[in-house]
Parts: sequence; C-alpha cells; structure tokens
Amino acid sequence: MLIIVTGVSGTGKTTIGVGVSEALGLPFFDADNFHPKENIAKMSEGHPLNDADRMPWLQALANLLIESEKSGGAVLACSALKESYRQILKVNEDVLWIHLKGDRELIWRRMLARKNHYMKAGMLDSQFDTWEEPNYGLKLNICQTPEEMLNEALRYLRVSVSTDQ
Repeated sequence: MLIIVTGVSGTGKTTIGVGVSEALGLPFFDADNFHPKENIAKMSEGHPLNDADRMPWLQALANLLIESEKSGGAVLACSALKESYRQILKVNEDVLWIHLKGDRELIWRRMLARKNHYMKAGMLDSQFDTWEEPNYGLKLNICQTPEEMLNEALRYLRVSVSTDQ
C-alpha cells in the first residue's frame, strides 16, 4: 500500500503521515529529507523552487515509492503541489492520496511557530500560487485536530482498501 499525504508547507503532512504510518505499520518518508542540497539552499534563501529544481527530487521520490512497494508499501509526506508532480509520484493506479488543505492565515501562523525548518513562512504565497487542487483522494481540512484528521484518514484508507479488493 502506497499512501501520499500532500499539501502546502505547514498543513501537517508530517504529523498525519507519521500517524498513518504508525497505525498501519508502514515506513514513513518525509519528502523534505530527499531534497538535494542545492534545493535546500535555494529555499533557505527565500527563493521558491521551479519545475527544473523539483524534477530530480520528484524522480527520486518515485523511485523510493517503487522500491517501497516491493516491501509492502510506505507513507510519503510530500507537497506535490501540481498535478504534473502527482502524476510522477503515481507509480501505480493503487496509490492512495490524502490532501491537506486549510486557511492561509492558520498555515501562516503554524509556519511562523516552526523552528529550524528551511521552508520559511514568507514562501507560503508561492506554494499557494503553485497549488493545484486535486479532484481525487481524501481532502482533509486542517481546522480539525490532528487526532480528528488522523481518524478520518484511517477511515478513508480502510474503505479504499476494502473496496479495491
């Protein structure tokens, strides 16, 4: 089972992804940890990434998903802002998607509270500008508590898996 948790920075992808991975006994990967040094440096300086910056990173993540599927699956937290990015990560038709979305002001406050993260709050506008709303998967509003979001995600995954079999 491959599960991808998407959304702009600050929506709680890591929190929900870790919760799902622990509940299902799957390994968790945070896409942020797979950025090349050049991407991290660029974002640390407040510059958004472009498609060319993202392509090697997305391909590495797709390869990670392919390898993870061989050993039973994984949960990946990844912004996957554009549909074209999600198509690269869709390594098979069975990928399950959880999309986190919420109010810009709430996300802004969360990002300001984060310490030691290269993605600065000032880049949030570029993420919202790039975000393409998907029309599939579970859409979770981040105004809920993390526990409520996790429970809703797990219900969705149980239903999705049972209807696919």
